[in-house]
Amino acid sequence: MGGVSAAVSKTAAAPIERVKLLIQNQDEMIKAGRLSEPYKGIGDCFSRTMKDEGMMSLWRGNTANVIRYFPTQVSFNRLQALNFAFKDYFKKLFNFRKDRDGYWPWFAGNLASGGAAGASSLFFVYSLDYARTRLANDAKAAKKGGERQFNGLVDVYKKTMATDGIAGLYRGFNISCVGIIVYRGLYFGMYDSLKPVVLTGSLQDSFFASFALGWLITNGAGLASYPIDTVRRRMMMTSGQAVKYKSSMDAFSQILKNEGAKSLFKGAGANILRAVAGAGVLAGYDKLQMIVFGKKYGSGGA
Repeated sequence: MGGVSAAVSKTAAAPIERVKLLIQNQDEMIKAGRLSEPYKGIGDCFSRTMKDEGMMSLWRGNTANVIRYFPTQVSFNRLQALNFAFKDYFKKLFNFRKDRDGYWPWFAGNLASGGAAGASSLFFVYSLDYARTRLANDAKAAKKGGERQFNGLVDVYKKTMATDGIAGLYRGFNISCVGIIVYRGLYFGMYDSLKPVVLTGSLQDSFFASFALGWLITNGAGLASYPIDTVRRRMMMTSGQAVKYKSSMDAFSQILKNEGAKSLFKGAGANILRAVAGAGVLAGYDKLQMIVFGKKYGSGGA
């Protein structure tokens, strides 16, 4: 159920997701000769992409993104999407209860379980996230005769392995572990912790109240970890290139030195719009559980 809910919302948000990635990584694309000039904003990115590549190109890379949310064989055989399944498992390990342990230990336990779940599932899906990033940023370069760099998901793997080996598929992995703990810790932990406090009384079964809470939490988590996300994706973009960042700290310092702090937040506006999909995952997941099981189990099924 978690995979279905996530896949639907990810597909619906795929156009704004691609625009976010294009704006975020445009400086690396310009360096590689795959973009002639910077985007002026979200609207400009949309219009240029549709003009140069057609409407369907807005979903480029979505297949890899959806696959990330569907079943992988793991020992935790509850709900099938990795992020939600791991989250349930770690939630049981921390096992804090508000009535028994107090609010703050319970709140911290939810943050920790969400962060640990995200970090654990990252290893399984990272290469797909890499492939999605490369496909989404594979604009038809005028300087290269309007040709794309990659022909599809499998081609990304083949070309990256040929030039960089398996390390190329995992470039930026270390800093991603930090980012996923920050993001997922807030995303899952705060939702589970704040939901029973905020969604009470007449708001308890309100889809719109649940959606609004999820949207606010997704935005907060996304903005807090956005510079980390920019660094890791900029590192991904250097696989197959002659010049690479030496480390995540090197990437961070070079971006700050050469482009300024604002560059770390490029695409953040589109990311706020994209957060509607993230909120839909959480709120829609609760609704799907009510339809199928007749009750809610929380954002991870426990």
